[in-house]
Parts: sequence; C-alpha cells; structure tokens
Amino acid sequence: MAAAAAAPPALTLAVAAAVIAAACLLLCAEAVWLDLPQSGTKCVSEEIQSNVVVLADYALMYESHPSSHPTIAVKFAFTTSEAGNYLACFWIDSAEKGSGISINLDWKIGIAAKDWDVIAKKEKIEGVELELRKLEVAVQSIHQNMIYLKAREAEMRTVSEKTNARVAWFSILSLSVCIVVSILQLWHLQGYFQKKKLI
Repeated sequence: MAAAAAAPPALTLAVAAAVIAAACLLLCAEAVWLDLPQSGTKCVSEEIQSNVVVLADYALMYESHPSSHPTIAVKFAFTTSEAGNYLACFWIDSAEKGSGISINLDWKIGIAAKDWDVIAKKEKIEGVELELRKLEVAVQSIHQNMIYLKAREAEMRTVSEKTNARVAWFSILSLSVCIVVSILQLWHLQGYFQKKKLI
C-alpha cells in the first residue's frame, strides 16, 4: 500500500516536467532566414488549426547594396478561419532582380504570439503566477492540439478503410474478369479444335 501511495508523486513530477518542456517548446519561436531567388517564389508553410492567432514579422535585407537600400520590416497578424496548411510566399517584384535579397521571417503561432507583458499588466499578475498562467495556456494548447490530431487520425483511418475496401472490390472484379476471359478462351479454343477435328 505504501508503494502504491509513493507512485503518484513520481508520476505527477514526470507529467509536470513533460508539460513544462512542451510549454517551453511552444513558447519559443525561431526566425527563419530565406534567400530569395532572382526569379520565382519562395514559400514557408505551416499546418495550423482553426481559430488560432498567427503573428508574422519579416525584414528584408539587400545583401549586394546594404548601404544604399534600407532594411524593410513588416509585421502582419491574422486569425485562422479554418484548419489547414497556411503559406507565406515571397518574391522579388522590382527592377533589381540581380541583387541578392534575404528575408528574416519570424512566424509565431498560438501562445507564442501572445504578448505576455500586456496580459500581465492587464490582469495584474507577475512572477510565479504569470509563469503558471503561461503553463495553463500551454496545457490548453497541447490539449486542443491532441484533440485536433485525434480528429485528423480518425479522418485518415476512414479514408484508409474506404481505399482498402475499393482496392479489395477492384481486385475481386479484376479476378472475376480474368476468370471469365479464361473460360471464354477455353470455350473458343475447344470449338476451334472441334471444327478442325483436332480433338
């Protein structure tokens, strides 16, 4: 009985450590550097759930003439209306096609897009309480993501089962056609040999 009572705290610590690690991963957002080709488009894609805030911040840098052209920084934000794969595409649309241009793209999704300083001031929380709030939001995000992945897995399983059923019916149909064609060939050859009086 004592061993059973000692197990839940260890399990609780393991779960708490996993939640904290996942929260740290969710709260971190890294920038991506893209080198734009002289012609064509370069895109970054991300699969995002519905009703998620996306905050993108990008800056353009002219590599060949860093002194003559200023760095252009632009920020945009939107809330997704439906789940799916979202693209951010960039291309050079100017006379200076030959100059190398790089993009620094910082794409924040969900809780990473929240301004925690504003939330802390608005709700008058700080320190441990703020960190607990971040963890609560991270856990909610992980839970929603698990529900989303479960729904996607169910959809994939349904599609896979339908495809397997169609392949099975197609195999049965193909086998039936082969059997019918073989019987017709035997019947035709038997009639041909009987006409020629070979059998």
